[in-house]
Amino acid sequence: MGWLIALGVVALIAVIPLGVGVVYDQAGAAVRLLIGPASFLLYPSKNKKEKLPKKKQEKPTPKKTAQTQPQQEKKGGLLSDFMPLVKIAVDFLGDLRRKLRVNKLELKLTLAGDDPCDLAVNYGRAWAAVGNIMPQLERFFVIKKRDIDVQCDFVETRTTVYVRLDITITLGRLLSLAARYGIRVLRVFLKKAEIKKGGAVK
Repeated sequence: MGWLIALGVVALIAVIPLGVGVVYDQAGAAVRLLIGPASFLLYPSKNKKEKLPKKKQEKPTPKKTAQTQPQQEKKGGLLSDFMPLVKIAVDFLGDLRRKLRVNKLELKLTLAGDDPCDLAVNYGRAWAAVGNIMPQLERFFVIKKRDIDVQCDFVETRTTVYVRLDITITLGRLLSLAARYGIRVLRVFLKKAEIKKGGAVK
C-alpha cells in the first residue's frame, strides 16, 4: 500500500506546472516564478535597496617594467567537437518548444492621439501586426487563453501597452528532457575521451 501512495505522490509532483510569468505595465516589467498555483516575484526584488555610489579609489600607477608580457591569445576548441553539442542544443530547444504551454497571453494596446485619421491608420496597422504575429506564436506554442485588444484614446497623449505572458512546463516533462539530453551530452564527452585515449569508437 505504501508504494501506491509513493507512486501517487510522484505522479502528482510530475504534473506540477513550472514556468515564468512576465508582465509589462505602467510600473515597468515584472517577472514571477510560477510553481503550480503559487507565484513568487523574481524581478524587481522587494528587498532591493538603492546602493550608494562608492567613492572612487585612486589606483596606484603600475611600475613600468623593461619587458612587457605579450597578451595571451584566446584559443578555441575544435569545431568538430563543438558541432555535436550544437545539434543536441537545437534538438533540445525543438522538443522544449513543443512541450511549453502559454497559459495566458494578454495584450492591451491603447493608441493615443487627437487626429481620427491618424488613429484609424495606426489602428489598422496594429491589427495587421497582430494578425502576422499570432500565427507565428501558435506554430511554436500551445496557447490556452488569449486576450488581445487594440483601442483608441483621443484624450491620452502617449500610446501605452499592457502585456502578460505566462509560460509553463510540467516538472515531469522537464525532468524527462533533462535526462534524455543529458545522456546524449554525456555520450559526446565519453566519445571524445575514448578518442583521446586512442580507443575504438563505437
